[in-house]
Amino acid sequence: MRLLTIGAFAREASLTPRALRLYDESGLLAPAAVDPDSGYRFYEPAQVERARLIAGLRRIGMPLPEIKTVAALPPASVAAAVNAYWQAETARSETRARQVALLLSDLSRGDTTMSEITIRYATRCATGSVRETNQDAAFASADVLAVADGGGGPAGAAASAAAVAALSGTPSLATLAATIDEVDRAWRGKAITTLTAIVRKGTQLALVHIGDTRAYLLRNGELSQLTHDHTWVQQEVDHGKLALAEAAAHPQRALLVRALGGGPQPVEADLALRTALPGDRYLLCSDGLSAIVDRLSLHETLTAVPDPDTAAQRLLDLALEAGAPDNIACVVADFVLA
Repeated sequence: MRLLTIGAFAREASLTPRALRLYDESGLLAPAAVDPDSGYRFYEPAQVERARLIAGLRRIGMPLPEIKTVAALPPASVAAAVNAYWQAETARSETRARQVALLLSDLSRGDTTMSEITIRYATRCATGSVRETNQDAAFASADVLAVADGGGGPAGAAASAAAVAALSGTPSLATLAATIDEVDRAWRGKAITTLTAIVRKGTQLALVHIGDTRAYLLRNGELSQLTHDHTWVQQEVDHGKLALAEAAAHPQRALLVRALGGGPQPVEADLALRTALPGDRYLLCSDGLSAIVDRLSLHETLTAVPDPDTAAQRLLDLALEAGAPDNIACVVADFVLA
């Protein structure tokens, strides 16, 4: 039987050699033969169907152990297994959504005192030195802090503006998830945008995050990154396949795996609840800042510059001094006693 090289097999299966190596290492799809000297992998044409099935199961988020079980089933049983998996996932998602809504509703009722802590804030949003248009957006008020980074062509600017505008009306904590869902549906198939935002009710904060925009907290002199990038390189780092230094310089470091408007299925946003403390300083920013200005410089600026407006301008200046190859958006917000 004729064997296909890994490159030829990858093209036939509409996959990448890297994905095939992962399938092999995970025990999902072993090559038909391996050259003992070079270690080069070869596949049988009949393995294409299994490769495509594994790829499809990964796209719907099925864990690797379950993929191994489903891929080993007779063809007539695969559809039923996938349907059962998706029904269980849908039920878990609906249960989680109800639990979050109830929790947020309780928090909204339980903390309505806004006079003890106030917010001083500043925003900056610039095209940068290379891009011709600006697809970033930034917004700040006493109740909402938000940055968004649009993509997908000219409509990206409109998508990021829409995401920020949806929150600028100060949604309640209980309706925050529904607001995000509405933006996702409105832009699905048109453009994508990332979003990182904080919605405040008294001292209670809801942090919502999708994509590679970021939120940082400076508290007691320590700078913490509160969000986790939804990017391909971050996934590779999480799986131990890329070092942090490699990820920072990787040509695909901006490749998103999660964004508003980015897929046929509803996007799942990261949602965290926090408590505001006097003296906290938050930085929300697009990757036009975080990917260009190193963490030490962010820390030094946020620590040394007491005024939010001056700090935001200094961060923008640092990005411009570094070449500003991307759009830049940031919000600096201080929580202080009234």
